[in-house]
Amino acid sequence: MPKGAADGGAATARRRGNPLALAVLAQLGDRPMHPYEIARVLKEGRKDESVRLNYGSLYSVITALVRDGLIETAGTEQDGNRPQRTVYRLTADGRAEVDDWMRCLLGTPVKEYPQFMAALSFMQVLRPDDAAPLLRARLVALRVAALRIEEDLERRTEADPAPFTAETEYELALLQAEVRYVEALVHRLGDGSLDGLGAWRDRPLEDVPS
Repeated sequence: MPKGAADGGAATARRRGNPLALAVLAQLGDRPMHPYEIARVLKEGRKDESVRLNYGSLYSVITALVRDGLIETAGTEQDGNRPQRTVYRLTADGRAEVDDWMRCLLGTPVKEYPQFMAALSFMQVLRPDDAAPLLRARLVALRVAALRIEEDLERRTEADPAPFTAETEYELALLQAEVRYVEALVHRLGDGSLDGLGAWRDRPLEDVPS
């Protein structure tokens, strides 16, 4: 494989591992913007709840997208005595990239690695009697979070059509599914019906040298 093709493939893989790059491309697909405006629009649309946003990362992403030819400088703007701001716009390659990226994300499931799944995978390092109250505390926090999102979603859907709240609906669905799972797990721990509970209780824990 030619080196350029390999380098391009690596760049695409790195970019597609960073949802903030997708957010920048998507926003510039609406109109040219400067970085501060991109951040403001993302926050106003609550997109910072689904994409981790900070200014240092945002400028690094923009630099990489310019380097890869997916966005380009469209000019500068100045508001009063503030420093000039560089405005960026999507290129033809950038439009093709965001379209292909979105088609992949929407149409192809990928393996993700949630922290709670890792916690469940290694839960046996604790005693069942230690794990149970932690799960009950998690359950309370999950219910509170789900209620908050339900109330927020009800307010938002009065003003925003469904496509613009889809990520919040998905977040709520995940929370509700986790609530049901943790409820069942807590119940099985409590009534002793969890498979392997006896062996878990009897499992020796290694002494950790002081």
